[in-house]
Amino acid sequence: MFTALADPTRRTVIHRLGHGPASIGELAEPLSISLPSFMKHVRTLESCGLIRTRKSGRVRTCVLNRDRLTLLNDWLAEQRLIWEASTDRLEQFVTGDSDTTHIRR
Repeated sequence: MFTALADPTRRTVIHRLGHGPASIGELAEPLSISLPSFMKHVRTLESCGLIRTRKSGRVRTCVLNRDRLTLLNDWLAEQRLIWEASTDRLEQFVTGDSDTTHIRR
């Protein structure tokens, strides 16, 4: 998922789909890339499960898969807690605010 989200075009698509489903044409229109290039981005997002597509007649509609974003958000929240705890301990060590700080001679 991180690789898919590393690209600004794909992040733009995710942002737009956050407002609701959209057709391939609607998503591609504001971007200055060819339709075949845009379809590669759609396939990348679909293959990692961030979006789903469905075809009705000649129109392919994209929908955001919020479950995958929730999974990603939950993982990031866990990582944030780990890093915040680590930086808190580092701050205590640097500022000497810890009761367990001892000076070694």
